[in-house]
Amino acid sequence: MSLVETQVLGNLLWRWIMALVVTAVAFLIFLGIRMLVVRRLTPKAEATRSKLDDAVILVVRKTGSLFLLLMALYVATLCLSIPPHVARIFRQLLLIGFCLQVALWGNALIKFWIIGRARPGEVMDKSTASAYGILAFLARLFLWMSVFLWLLSNLGVNITAVVAGLGIGGIAIALAVQSILGDVLNSITIVLDKPFEVGDFITVDNFLGTVERIGIKTTRVRSLQGEQIVFSNTDLIHSRIQNFKHMRERRIQFNFGVVYQTPVEKLQRIPGMVRQIIESIEGTRCDRVHFKSLGDSALMLEVVYYVSTQDYNIYMDTQQAINLALCKQFETEGIEFAYPTRTLYVNQTGSPV
Repeated sequence: MSLVETQVLGNLLWRWIMALVVTAVAFLIFLGIRMLVVRRLTPKAEATRSKLDDAVILVVRKTGSLFLLLMALYVATLCLSIPPHVARIFRQLLLIGFCLQVALWGNALIKFWIIGRARPGEVMDKSTASAYGILAFLARLFLWMSVFLWLLSNLGVNITAVVAGLGIGGIAIALAVQSILGDVLNSITIVLDKPFEVGDFITVDNFLGTVERIGIKTTRVRSLQGEQIVFSNTDLIHSRIQNFKHMRERRIQFNFGVVYQTPVEKLQRIPGMVRQIIESIEGTRCDRVHFKSLGDSALMLEVVYYVSTQDYNIYMDTQQAINLALCKQFETEGIEFAYPTRTLYVNQTGSPV
């Protein structure tokens, strides 16, 4: 009997040799496929805006060599006659390796998603990075727990009691830190939904100011008076927020009055004068000018115009320019602005004693 026909662990020696060769060849083929996919797809992915091809390349790159070796060993076992209990142990090892690889893929995709949230050339501020860090931690925790429970289930472990225990413990913890957990989750909501960002000028109820920091539990706003206003993230989510950063143009309405002694022909020319003054200022658009009403002591006119900026200082400069031009034009035309007056008529029915 030749050496290759020698029995080793229930298989001929030549079968073990063939299994080793198959393992080496399969492992090299898997490595080659991984390297080929990365080299071929990377230039194409860089030329497109789609994130899907980048994610595919990332998954291929994060496929570990140990996992590929386990796959090669599995292919090699097809050449051997292995006892059932040994085959079961090997399948369990392969299952464990697959679960670990899935977890590594998930970790890489979570990191890829978080990095993709930032705009090109933009660096995340500390508040946003903290919120995304919490979100990444929760996502990884859910991923690893899911993989672990799925692994235990496939290894024959009854996970019903484990899941029930985790559920009861989670409910108890959630009730104990309900308010804190609510603020943390709402901070993640603010970061993801982006009702406002750091640097935005917002109004919340009767408070207004510039957002300085979006924290895990609170958001800090610097008011116009200079003090810092601290809002709970839960309060912000349940409030009506006005964000002036996204205002494309500012609508301004103001009224003024002229005296009742103003001649009708001059009164008819006032809307045209006001419109001409507004349209002569760069960045403004006149909507309407109307002789609105007969006031108690003035003929009231209403003006509506738009300024193509959200900057409050520019708006005030524009309003000041309009007011000065109106004063100058009315002075030239001999038109008087009205101010509160009262005329008393005394009717004397008898002669003095």
